[in-house]
Amino acid sequence: MNKNLKDLAVKAARILEDKKGEGVVLYALGDKSSLCDYVIVATATSAPHLNALEEEVSIKLKEDGFFKLNRDGSGSQIWRVSDYGGLILHLMTEEARAYYALDKMFDFAEIIPTVLKAVKKPVKKTTKKITKKTVKKTTKKATKKPAKKTVKKSTKTAKKTVKKAVKKSAKKTTKKGAK
Repeated sequence: MNKNLKDLAVKAARILEDKKGEGVVLYALGDKSSLCDYVIVATATSAPHLNALEEEVSIKLKEDGFFKLNRDGSGSQIWRVSDYGGLILHLMTEEARAYYALDKMFDFAEIIPTVLKAVKKPVKKTTKKITKKTVKKTTKKATKKPAKKTVKKSTKTAKKTVKKAVKKSAKKTTKKGAK
């Protein structure tokens, strides 16, 4: 196997991971295949994502002097194949990958881990699942508590103003009665 070809394959896999390709797997076929030395299988989340993945790999590898020798599936919205000589790249939607099961075909091959996979850490989910019940509960709590406080405050201020008004009127009547 060619060292430059391995570097090319690892670079292509990293590009796919950077571009949010899912399930990126780099298979080293070596002497077990006369077709190629490396195969990458990756999943795209949608047809536009499929286009973006293919284009990004093509652009980045062209910068290093590696060009596609052939490509298939340019009109397909579910599967694209790019041939770079000793590297073949399969980009598929999730449904196509499950249906065609290419990963089973390469079960004999060695899987080469890419650096990005080793660095990534699992993200813990800290958010609660929001349901209609939780929304109703939180809105009820939010509307009930401030309403009680404002009612209490308004009744206190109302009582104070009534007391002040009574005192003023009492003073006025006493002043008038004194004259």
